[in-house]
Amino acid sequence: MKELVVISGKGGTGKTSVAASLAALAGQVVVADCDVDAADMHLLLAPEVKERHEFRCGNEAVIRPKDCHACGACLAVCRFEAVRKEDGAFRVDPAACEGCGVCVRFCPAGAIDFPERLCGEWMLSETRLGPLVHARLGVAAENSGKLVSTVRREAARVAAARCLPLVVVDGPPGIGCPVIASLTGAALVLVVTEPTVSGEHDLARVLALAKHFQLTAAVCVNKWDINPEMAARIEAMARLAGARVVDRICYDRGVTMAQTRGLTAVETDTPCGEDIRKIWEELKTLLV
Repeated sequence: MKELVVISGKGGTGKTSVAASLAALAGQVVVADCDVDAADMHLLLAPEVKERHEFRCGNEAVIRPKDCHACGACLAVCRFEAVRKEDGAFRVDPAACEGCGVCVRFCPAGAIDFPERLCGEWMLSETRLGPLVHARLGVAAENSGKLVSTVRREAARVAAARCLPLVVVDGPPGIGCPVIASLTGAALVLVVTEPTVSGEHDLARVLALAKHFQLTAAVCVNKWDINPEMAARIEAMARLAGARVVDRICYDRGVTMAQTRGLTAVETDTPCGEDIRKIWEELKTLLV
């Protein structure tokens, strides 16, 4: 089983659209939506959820009012201003609590519980392209990197159980912890960028990240024809960074029309669909 991870240095480059199209061209694969902070692969694949699982990570303090002596020790030691006093009673704001446990340690009445924090959920669904493992991070929840790792692990498990040779991962944008959790150990990384100054800048950062983890990286410029000069400059920079430059993708309003119908670009008759097919043929040679 191999993993093809599609990432981008910045948001809005068309990463999810490309990842979904590649999954459609690959046939029956496992799709993993690792952009857990803003998951949207389900908008294209119309999944039927088969399993839901809670994602718990870290801890949060919870004061038991009936046991609290209102001494204020927890308020004095909390450095994150998570403990609040309202109408003479103390409570912990879950959005501000960092889960350090100091208030639990210093409460003389032992009136503070420290349960595991519910940070979101991950799901296993069925789609027309095969199984989809996706997740939703809770509001103000942290540890998205660990949720990404959970999604990847479950996607690999499903691929092994169903004897599917490829997992297509839609990774998050940027270069932070969720991105690192998405791409470490991948067989191939495809970076989707755009011909803009910010696209060039953020591509350089994400290629440096891939190089740090000694990963094979390929680059495609989406909407290249809105700025051909910048597209050529970005491709030259990518080659200097040691990445494989694959075919370009033209700007195509048909992609938006396909999305409104819940379809990928290659499932409709759009000009850019042929560009993505050429990219897939190149990627297959790198996945061997």
